[in-house]
Order: sequence, then C-alpha cells, then structure tokens
Amino acid sequence: MLTISIVFGPFLCAAVLFFLGSRKPAVRDHGVIIVSALELLLTILLSGKNVELRIPILLRGGLGFTTDGFRSTYAVITAFMWTGSSAFAKEYFQHEQEHLDRFWFFMIMTLGATEGVMLSADLMTAFIFFEILSFTSFTWVIHEETPGAIRAGYTYLFIAVIGGLVLFMGLLLLYTETGTLVFAQLKGGVEAAHHPRRIMTAAICILLGFGAKAGMFPLHVWLPKAHPVAPSPASALLSGMLTKVGIYGILMLSISAMLETGSFGMLVLILGLITMVLGAVLALFSIDLKRTLACSSMSQIGFILTGVGMMVCLSAGGAEEGAGVAASGLVLHMVNHSLIKLVLFLAAGAVVMRLHKLDLNEIRGWGRRRKVLMIAFALGALSISGVPFFGGYISKTLLHEGIVEGIHHLKDLHGFLSVAEWVFLCSGGMTFAYMLKLFICLFVEKNKDEKVQAAYDAGPGAMNGLSAAAILAAAIWMVILGQPAVMTRLAAHMTGFHEILSFKAFSWTNLKGGLISLTIGGVLYGTVVRHWILKDGIYRDLWPAGWDLEEKVYRPLLTGLLPRIGGTIAQIPGENRILTPAMKAFVWIGAFIGRVLDTGMDGLILLLRRTLMKERKVQGEERRHPGLIRTITAEFEETMHPLTSNFTFAMLMTCIGILIVLIAVVAAVM
Repeated sequence: MLTISIVFGPFLCAAVLFFLGSRKPAVRDHGVIIVSALELLLTILLSGKNVELRIPILLRGGLGFTTDGFRSTYAVITAFMWTGSSAFAKEYFQHEQEHLDRFWFFMIMTLGATEGVMLSADLMTAFIFFEILSFTSFTWVIHEETPGAIRAGYTYLFIAVIGGLVLFMGLLLLYTETGTLVFAQLKGGVEAAHHPRRIMTAAICILLGFGAKAGMFPLHVWLPKAHPVAPSPASALLSGMLTKVGIYGILMLSISAMLETGSFGMLVLILGLITMVLGAVLALFSIDLKRTLACSSMSQIGFILTGVGMMVCLSAGGAEEGAGVAASGLVLHMVNHSLIKLVLFLAAGAVVMRLHKLDLNEIRGWGRRRKVLMIAFALGALSISGVPFFGGYISKTLLHEGIVEGIHHLKDLHGFLSVAEWVFLCSGGMTFAYMLKLFICLFVEKNKDEKVQAAYDAGPGAMNGLSAAAILAAAIWMVILGQPAVMTRLAAHMTGFHEILSFKAFSWTNLKGGLISLTIGGVLYGTVVRHWILKDGIYRDLWPAGWDLEEKVYRPLLTGLLPRIGGTIAQIPGENRILTPAMKAFVWIGAFIGRVLDTGMDGLILLLRRTLMKERKVQGEERRHPGLIRTITAEFEETMHPLTSNFTFAMLMTCIGILIVLIAVVAAVM
C-alpha cells in the first residue's frame, strides 16, 4: 500500500490541485508543497523495507515494483528534490499566475512518474513511467512560451520520442532473447541466450534510449537549450532528477544484464568521457548563468557514465573489488549531483526573480551583499568542484580510483585508461574553473557600471525565508556528505559493497588526484577566463555560433537530406532505378502518411473544436454554450494553452499516439 501511494498518489493529487487552482490559487500553491512533503515522509517510511509488488494491469506481467538500498535512497532524494523546488517556486511564481495550473499539474504528475521509474522492478515498468515523465516534463520547457522556449520544447520532445522508440525496440529484442525484462531474472536470461549479438544490439538501443534523457553525447542537444528557458525550479528537477532517470535505466541494465560484457562497458566508458569533457568545455566558455549550469550537468553525467563503464569493464575483467569501488563512486556522485544542482539552480532562480537576467555581464556583482545566497552557492560550487571535505570530493575520488584500478588490472586497456585518467582530471579542473568564474562574477566582482552596482547593493534581499530555507536545507548536505564515514556507509547501503567502509578518502594518494584537478582548474581560470574570455572588463561569448550539433547535423539531416535522398531515389529513371514498384509505392505512401500527420491533425482538432466543443466566433471572440461541462472545458482549454493553440498540437498528439501504440504492442507481445 505504501508503494502504491508513493507512485500513484501524486497522479490523483495532481488532478485535485488542478481543479483547485482556478478557484483557490493559494490553496493550490500550498497544496503542492504539502503533497511533496507527504511524498517525502512516505518514502522515508519505505526506507529499510523489502517490498516486492506486482500489479496485474496493462501488461501480461503487470507493473512491478521493488525496493533495495539504491532504490529506496533515490525515492527519498526524489521527494526531497520536489519538496525543495516547490517551496522555492511559491515565491518564484508569486507575480505570475498565467499557466500555473498547468505547471503544477504536470510537476506533480512527473513526481509520481519519476518515483515509478526509481522503484521499478523490471525494464517494462521503468519504460512506461519513463515515457510518461517525458511528456509531462515537456511542459516545463515551454512554460514561458517564448520563441526560444517553444523551439527548445520541440528539441526536447523530439529527442524524448526518438529515444523512447529506440528504447522500446531494444526492450523487444532483449525480451525475445531472454524471455524476461525483470531485473532479477535478466542475468540468467542473458547467460542462456543463443544470440549474444542480439543481446548487444538490444543493450545499445536501451543505452541510447535512456541516454537521451540523461543528456549523454550525442543525444545531449536538448539539455543546454531546455534548462535556460525553463523556470528555475523546473531546471533544478530537469538537471538534478530527470537526468538521473536516464542514468537509472543504464545502471540497472548494466548491473542486471551486461556486467560481464566488456565491450558494452567500453562503449559506455567512451561515451561517458566524451560527454564529460564536452560538457565541461561548453560550461567553461558559456557566459549565461543557467546555460553554464546546464552544460555542467552534462559534464557531471559524463563522470557518472564513466563510472558505469569502469564498473562493467572491471567486472568483466574479474576485478570485483575495483568494480565495487567504481559502483560506489557513481551512485554517490548521482546523489551529490542531484543535491548540488538543486542548490545551484535555485540560487540561479533567485537571480532571475530579482533581475530577470542571466548574462554574466548584467548580473555581475549582484550577490555581493546577499550572504545567505553566497554561502549556499559556495557550498554547491565547492562540492561539485571536488574540494576536500565536501561531498563531491569523495564521489569523484572513488570514480578516479575506479579508473586507477582499471589501469592496474586491465592490462589490455592500460594505455587507453591512462589517457582516460588525464581526461578525467582535466575535466574536474574545468569544473573548478567555470564554478570559480560564476562565483567570482556574481559575488566578488563589481558591476562595470557603478550606478548599476549601487542599485544592486541597495536592492531587496535575494529571497524570502521559505526560499532561503529550501536552498539551505539542500546546501547543508554538501557538508554532511563530505564526511567519509557518512559517504562510505551510504555507498555500502546503496551498493551492498561493504568493503568500501575501509576506504581512506584523505590518504595522500587520493588527495593528490583532487589537488591535481584543482590546480588545473586554477590555471584555466587564470588564463582562459581572466585573460581570454574576460577582455576589457567584459565577458565575451567566444564559442563559435556555428558549432551546434542540432543545427548543423540533426535538423538538416531530418528536414533536408533525407527527404532529398528519398525524392532522388524515387525519380531515378530507366534501368538505373533502385526502387522496385512496390518499394516506390511504399515511399509515396510514407510521404502521404507523413503529410497527414503533419497537417491533418490540426484540421481534425479544428473540426472537433467547431463541433463537439461547439466554438463560434462572434465579433472576434469565441462563445461557448453555458453550463458546468462547458465551463470546465473552457477552463481546461485556457490552462492547456499553448498546447492547443500557439504550440503545434499535432506534434503532441502524434507523440501521444505513438505512446498508445507502444503500450498496445507491449500488451500484445508480453
């Protein structure tokens, strides 16, 4: 009953709060905080319990949930993140009422879906809730309804849909070969499988599907664009929690099915290293506060994926103790990154609340006299930079130790892992450099305009008491998690690897790695930031505008190259014609279906609005028949704007249709 309440309770509460919103906004706003806090209480009560639950609905196998150290810990962290974000959001949205019903509705829905993933006992249950949260969190990105937000929303939704389809294909392949998707049974199914290549193909599909949500290269393109345009409370959850949903899927796949497959571990390791260094470089050159934090999230996801890759490689190579060290580092860095980004994005939200600006040149010096915000931001920056005595140091040290273990035990990979170690250390150095850039710009330097600085110094405080409490409640964990006794016990609880309790975090060998990274970061800040990016007292955007993977590769490929290839092939004359008549007919049928999906859905929606909803225009205004049902319909339509007007409703309906088809197919084959 406790698990059902945690997963499905938010869905029910979201509906109640939605109908309360238009009548009693204050009750709705307080209700969101109360629901999140109750969810936190329920997850704490669930901790330490061994629960196995199977709900026989939707699929032949039903929805499966279970708890262990890792799952129960992340269920608590999820609820904690939502509680802090909703408490801060009360002040953040105090001067905004437009679309808040929609925002709160989908925020609470996403809470339930995220808990559903984190407590899932099989890949299919995780997939169902994974797809739900992809659609519900999409509304966070478009909340502001600016052109940038709408475009970022398109990118986010496109990546989510494509990732979901690839993930589903992988699940079908894996189920066909193993006969199960239950985590506890996958190892036996993989060992008994007759086609290892199909298992590997399925694993790659699942990796890409979950990696799309995690922000893994090359599917990261949504992340630097979605975070800056989303409201800061939503950015904290997008970065701190929704990326971890993707990591959860990759981690559970690796542990349950691919732990003995070294080639899969190498693939994850390579993608992790690329994601880590690319995100750090983007963050170093960014001069936008939230974009820097977003690119930082991409980099930290790379650190975690590097840990996953090392765990698999070490396990496949027979180095079980090294695999345990890497596993401990990656789960602890997941915890650290979630809490760190809650602190940093809420701090960025305080800047947005007061200034409505994000450019470093414009916000420069604003935080000089705002001590509470300065302390919270400093704690988050120190932790994510891996400074000793803060949480990020221990998790990064364990990840580094995992690479060192690989250098010692995996002789065939000695050269590659030696290079990977320096990539790791340099990426950690860039983390320190860009966090130093943000902190000094916001809290140490003065604004170039003296009048602006005087206005900043005389302005109101950063936030009210409730918002300050939310940030500080998360920031204090940066210190608590910096204690080795706390972290090693937490790692043992989450992984079952009790040998980690003897880990010496502050031995000279371990301190040396952290100090190398910090030294590299200091040098990068003193050279790249102070003498290159900062020129004549102005932070300059030096990142080439044309270096955009989405704009230069993905969009041209989907909107230009593929249609041209299809058209060229279809028009090849005579004996050189590649397509058979049947294949050519298939091309034209596909093009026709695509045109129907592109334009026909809008016409269908217009027809429904003019018939079933009986809309009419009188002197430029819409008139609806009176009555309770019509009134509720009108309010719902206003709340869902721009999904039914400004934003292309066709794309959303197509995606929902795809989800329905997927569920139907799953129900038929499982």
